Amino acid sequence: MTLERPVLVGRGLTKRYGDVTAIDGVDIDVWRGSSIALTGPSGAGKTTLLHVLAGIIRPDEGSVTLEGVRIDSAPDRERSRLRRRHFGFVFQEGYLVPELTAVENVALPLMLLGHPKAKAMREAYRWFEPFGLEGLEHRRPGELSGGQAQRVAIARAIITGPSVVFADEPTAALDSETTHRTMSLLESAVRHANAGLVVVTHDPEVAARCDVQISILDGRLRKAA
Repeated sequence: MTLERPVLVGRGLTKRYGDVTAIDGVDIDVWRGSSIALTGPSGAGKTTLLHVLAGIIRPDEGSVTLEGVRIDSAPDRERSRLRRRHFGFVFQEGYLVPELTAVENVALPLMLLGHPKAKAMREAYRWFEPFGLEGLEHRRPGELSGGQAQRVAIARAIITGPSVVFADEPTAALDSETTHRTMSLLESAVRHANAGLVVVTHDPEVAARCDVQISILDGRLRKAA
């Protein structure tokens, strides 16, 4: 019998920048189908922790394991491959490629994994109707509203069937109504993918939507009651 375990585990994570300790001995578990909100003041270590968990930067101490396999000590090329295959990302500004159309942006992660463009594009088109983006497939990011661009970014994050989705201030540039719609879509998409969700946010309403709320202060975690 196989016991259920977290999809992503961080243990004793510490990251320093010169004399500044950005995160200090952090332990964190990310479960499939569950969401975590990381809150705290600017400079508290939220984004550093997200980047360490996602394999973007290496911790100075501690370990990160994905499905029981340690990833923090893997070579840069291997960590990049793991990110493309197992992680999805949604950022405050979306970071869509401006030269590509919306559907090409959604298809891009599959093409980076080696899928033929025609197959990747067919898969990308499938996301536009359920995401309320029908008719916008061939618009470029500059022709989309903030909410539309974030929905494209969410589709791009989910298309590979990731194990974990990381969202760094995904609603900071949106009004309250668009924030609600965007978070509802993000939560639904992550549940559909049976992925874990880690959200960095300053918005208490966004944090309250998550299953677990963890505040960070001076690089250390404090779980909300």
